[in-house]
Amino acid sequence: MTDTWLIVGLGNPGPDYSHNRHNVGQMVLDELAARAGGRFKSHKSRAQVLEGRLGIGGPRVVLAKPVCYMNVSGGPVSALANFYDIDPGHVIAVHDEIDIPFDTVKLKIGGGEGGHNGLRDISRALATKDYLRVRVGVGRPPGRMDTADYVLRDFSGPEKKELPFLLGSAADAVEALVREGLPAAQQKFHPAKAP
Repeated sequence: MTDTWLIVGLGNPGPDYSHNRHNVGQMVLDELAARAGGRFKSHKSRAQVLEGRLGIGGPRVVLAKPVCYMNVSGGPVSALANFYDIDPGHVIAVHDEIDIPFDTVKLKIGGGEGGHNGLRDISRALATKDYLRVRVGVGRPPGRMDTADYVLRDFSGPEKKELPFLLGSAADAVEALVREGLPAAQQKFHPAKAP
């Protein structure tokens, strides 16, 4: 196995979805690509891929945005992990998370998928839940709004003003995860609980 990292931004393909809350994972990948000064290219795994390093001489990374619908993300993720010989422990899925507030980023490895079909499909395709997740908070639907309707909508006006900060924070979290490991990255991004 290589020590390359596979960083996958989850979302749906096409312009109709590109600004939806559900696509925040792909927005984070765009931020990482901008930092790397690279461009995504089509890959046979049904993903847009950018190979590079995190900083000069930094760890080797493969940034990937599947070009299929969210609920079938597992195929491209598994294909890329096989192609680049990457262990599931070096796979990072960046995704929207309704169970944490907008503007919050949390990191974890393994655990449940919380009803997230993209994660469920990745767990199935990798035959393990033990991959890393960068959970980008989009908040809960207001009132009785259906969860699917909520995540397939664009961010609200006030949220759009804050979105660049959220994307930057999530990109920082991905970099910290790769460079420093999960416990150190969690200490940085999870606010300390009040005593």
